[in-house]
Amino acid sequence: VHGFLSARVTFPGMNTIKYKRKSFSSEVVMPTQSKKNQIPKDRILNEAEILFAEKGFHAVTVREITRSAKCNLAAVNYHFGNKENLYLEVFRERWIPRARRVREDFQKTVSTGNGQNISEIVHALALAFIQGPLTDEERLRHAQLMIREMAMPTAALDLLFEEVIEPFFGEVAGRLHPLMEEGMKRESLMLNIISVFSMVIYFNFARLPVRRATGQEYDETFKERLVDHIVKFSVTGFGLNGEAKG
Repeated sequence: VHGFLSARVTFPGMNTIKYKRKSFSSEVVMPTQSKKNQIPKDRILNEAEILFAEKGFHAVTVREITRSAKCNLAAVNYHFGNKENLYLEVFRERWIPRARRVREDFQKTVSTGNGQNISEIVHALALAFIQGPLTDEERLRHAQLMIREMAMPTAALDLLFEEVIEPFFGEVAGRLHPLMEEGMKRESLMLNIISVFSMVIYFNFARLPVRRATGQEYDETFKERLVDHIVKFSVTGFGLNGEAKG
C-alpha cells in the first residue's frame, strides 16, 4: 500500500490476518466552473477539516463549509462533487498523511537498530506518537476526526483501516511475533498489539485529563517518563519481563 508493508501478515501456524471491509465509491463528479470563480481546493479542505473535527460529518452542512471557506456551492461541487467526497478527501489529504508521518518516524527508529527486542519496538512506537512529528494543532485535529468517525462510522473508517490501521498493525505484528512465546495465538498477539496502541494513543491525545490526574505538564521530561512507563507496562503485559526470545 503506497510503499508500506502489506496489510496481510502471515505467521507460522497462523491464519492470515485480514479484516472485512465495506466498499465505497471514491468517484468525484466535477461540474464545470469558470477559472475566474475557482476557489483553491486547499482552502476548502482546511475549513472543512476544522468543521468536521469540531462537529463530525453528519452535523456539518455544506452551507457552513462554504461560509467558512468564503466560497459558493459551485466551488465545492467543482472540486469534490458532494459533502461525502469532501469528507473522504479530508482523510486522504490530511489525516492519512499525518498518520504516515508517525509510522515513518517509528520505522526510522527501528531501522537504526532500535528494534531488536520487545522493549525497543514498543519504545519506538511510543516515541513516534508522544514525541513524534505532529504539532499540537495537528495532534488535536487528528484525534478529533478519528474520535468522531469511530463514534459514527462512515466510509472513511474503511479507508483508514485499509490505508493506515491495518498495515501499521500488520507491521508491528510482524516485528513482535518472532519475539513472542512459542505457540502464541493470533488473537493473543493482536490483543497485545491493540493494547499497546490504545495506551500510546490515549497518553498522546488525552493530555488534559492526564495532566489533571498527574499534576504534570507535558514537557519533554514528562514525555520521556511516559514513554518509559508505556514500555515497562507493555512488556509486563506480554508476560516476558522485558526479555526477548533469542
